[in-house]
Order: sequence, then structure tokens, then C-alpha cells
Amino acid sequence: MATREERAEATRAQLLDVAAELFASRGYAAVGTEDVVRQAGLTRGALYHHFADKRELFAAVHERVEQELVATIGERMAAARDTATPVQLLIIGMRSFLDACAHPAVLRISLLDGPTVLGWARWREVGERYGLGLVIAGLEFAMQAGELRRQDVRPLAHLLLAALSEAAQLIAHAEHPEQARAEVEPAMLALLNGLRP
Repeated sequence: MATREERAEATRAQLLDVAAELFASRGYAAVGTEDVVRQAGLTRGALYHHFADKRELFAAVHERVEQELVATIGERMAAARDTATPVQLLIIGMRSFLDACAHPAVLRISLLDGPTVLGWARWREVGERYGLGLVIAGLEFAMQAGELRRQDVRPLAHLLLAALSEAAQLIAHAEHPEQARAEVEPAMLALLNGLRP
């Protein structure tokens, strides 16, 4: 028999799963808390036990989307680590991120609704919390291998992450996201190649 904590965690996970699906398909503004609890087969009390309001539910969903995105990118980079150079690993990570921008959860939750619902500062903080470490590690690895010019990695990582974030916004707001995705990649590669010795 499940403990009280296990049941509570299962309820929270169920709410997040349902909310993520609804926010990704309809957008934040078109989803009410009653939609979430109805589809989850739970009560409003269960929702408000875990989240203060719809905005906090969205914040938790957004955080989970960011965690999953960074984990996926990290896995793709790790899978190629034995055969790719450090700069090639950075490119794999960059391409994985740009490809993810078309995924409904990333597109709607992270790129379109996230900045508006959470506010720019909180949205940016979450993005940095998950993405910045991966970018720093990739840059340091490439610098140690001599494939990129040695420089202070933290400001460079912030700037590269900002460029990726802007590329993501271009894709998310484009009339033809696939075309925008194809157009931003060469520019991102040019930025990265400009860091070579």
C-alpha cells in the first residue's frame, strides 16, 4: 500500500502531466483549473493542496519542461562523446535545442507563454538554471581541447545562451517555424565558429 507521501507525489505528477498536455495544446489562457482537475479525475482541493493557483501550476509545468529538455540535450551530447570533437558536441547540443523548439510543449509552454505568464525575469532565471550549466560545460570542454579560444567562460556562456534563446523566439513566433529553424542554424554556427582559435 502506498504511503501518504507517495500518494501525494502521484497526485502532483498526475496534475503536472494533465496540465502540461492542456497548456501545450491550448495555451495558458485557454486552460482553466477546472479543465485540469476534470481531465485528471481529481478535485480542486487536490490541485490547491499542491499549487497556490494556475500560475504556480504553470510554473511547475514549465520547470519540468526545461528539466526534460536539458536532460534530452545532455543525453544526445553524451551519446556522441566518444566519436565527436568538443565543438561537434556543442553543435549537437545547439541543434538538439533548435529542433526542440518545434515540440508543442517547448513551443507553447517555454517559448510563447512562459515569458508572459512567469514574467521575463523568472522565465529567464529558469532557463539559465537548466541551460547555463550545460553551455558552460560544453564551452569549457572545447576550450580545454584547444578547439575554442580560451576566455572567461561564464560571460561567454551567458551570451551564447542568449543567442540560443533569441533563435528560439524567432522560431516560435515565425509564420513558418521550420523555415525559421533552417535560417537560424547557420547564424548560430557562424557565432560558434567565430570562437575558434
